[in-house]
Amino acid sequence: MDLIQTSSDVDYVCAAVHGVCYGMVGDNLPSRSDVVQLYKSRNIHAMRIYNPDQEALAALRGSGIFLILDVGGLDEVQRLARDPSYAAGWVRSNVQAYYPDVLIRYIAVGNEVPAGDTGVILPAMQNVHNALASANLSSSIKVSTAVRFDVITNSFPPSSGVFRDPSGFVPIARFLDRTGAPFLANVYPYFAYKDDRGQNIRLNYATLQPGTTVRDNGNGLNYTSLFDAMVDSIYAALEKAGTPNVRVVVSESGWPSAGGFGASVDNARSYNQGLIDHIRNGTPKRSGAIETYIFAMFNENKKPGDEVERNFGLFFPNKQPVYPTTFPN
Repeated sequence: MDLIQTSSDVDYVCAAVHGVCYGMVGDNLPSRSDVVQLYKSRNIHAMRIYNPDQEALAALRGSGIFLILDVGGLDEVQRLARDPSYAAGWVRSNVQAYYPDVLIRYIAVGNEVPAGDTGVILPAMQNVHNALASANLSSSIKVSTAVRFDVITNSFPPSSGVFRDPSGFVPIARFLDRTGAPFLANVYPYFAYKDDRGQNIRLNYATLQPGTTVRDNGNGLNYTSLFDAMVDSIYAALEKAGTPNVRVVVSESGWPSAGGFGASVDNARSYNQGLIDHIRNGTPKRSGAIETYIFAMFNENKKPGDEVERNFGLFFPNKQPVYPTTFPN
């Protein structure tokens, strides 16, 4: 990873960021400090955490690991939307108390906020951004929200992608454009493959392996992976929203190693190692590396939902790898 730091502020430009999401929904996970050391020993240069966990933030001090910091659940997003003074206090306690010792890169205001509640996202983002601006941090730390891929509709072919709810997401995209923040998207070819049951989507196409090419007659581009097609459909939606300069950051992507259709160690290794190797190349529509965060660091035994949800980890809780992966220096 190549880094450039300016003298005027702590502004980083990354040639490629390979991050991993650090979920904590388990009762047998390593200590926060052990987790940070594991990231460093494996050349994982960026992390995402889903709430401002104070032990994790303390462990990250001086680590050199970049961070996406989520604000927490929907209740927290609603509080931030209602009360600018609460947002200012949140920034003081969770950002100013740690930055720049902790390299907070983005603040994610909400993760996959349900469709009926998306109206709170933009006011909460604005209040957090304004609090950062008051602390002279808004040029270094950007505010966004992490969305499910299904905020995009007409995603095939990629050139047809458009926001499902333009009244909610076009203003968000314009805010991101105005503030220089990226669009954070959780992109999972696995779930598309699982839902399709392999009828139309080939496994190699879903797991970033060679052998399948799909042409988009709308833009004339050829796609050899579902991941690229999904990311480019988001770019198509951003263009239609009048915000072509907003960058996509893949805030989650992964493949489970057990627990459901298509979930196996071999498939998970093929996808996740393929993703690590692939993202430096960009997509057919957008050249340049794609900042991407693999979900997740550990198998989390208390995650609700289907069994696959507890098997997305690169590592077991004892810090042994579920399968080999190699991150570049």
